[in-house]
Amino acid sequence: MPARGGDEDDKTMPYLGETEGIEPVTGWLVCIDGPQQGQDYRIMAEKNFIGRSEDMHIRIIGDNKISRRNHAVIVYDPKKRNFYLLPGDASGLAYHNNEAVYTPVELTAYDVIQLGGSTFIFIPLCGVHFEWDNASKGKE
Repeated sequence: MPARGGDEDDKTMPYLGETEGIEPVTGWLVCIDGPQQGQDYRIMAEKNFIGRSEDMHIRIIGDNKISRRNHAVIVYDPKKRNFYLLPGDASGLAYHNNEAVYTPVELTAYDVIQLGGSTFIFIPLCGVHFEWDNASKGKE
């Protein structure tokens, strides 16, 4: 008797997503100079690792001066509602408004971040004026 692959049927079913599974954007990096000029990168809550590798949260391709893994980290702290730029554990430096980053630096709107041969502007969405949790607080 041929096997009826209940498991195989599950594997071929299309995944339509869940509304609970959406990870909302908290801000953006926008490349203003470099190979990806004009490209935007979504920043999510908590740690966002930056590099060229496919497993980075923010993957910047085309600039080989950017480390493959963990060139820098952008953090959004949803409890304190602020963003930070942290140095990565790679050999390349990150610059915040033309100053090298050796310890966490708080980010504000339109700060300039330089990684490798690329320059970015930081654009926040969340913060004192808006937070995603406010939209769902009535449900809890």
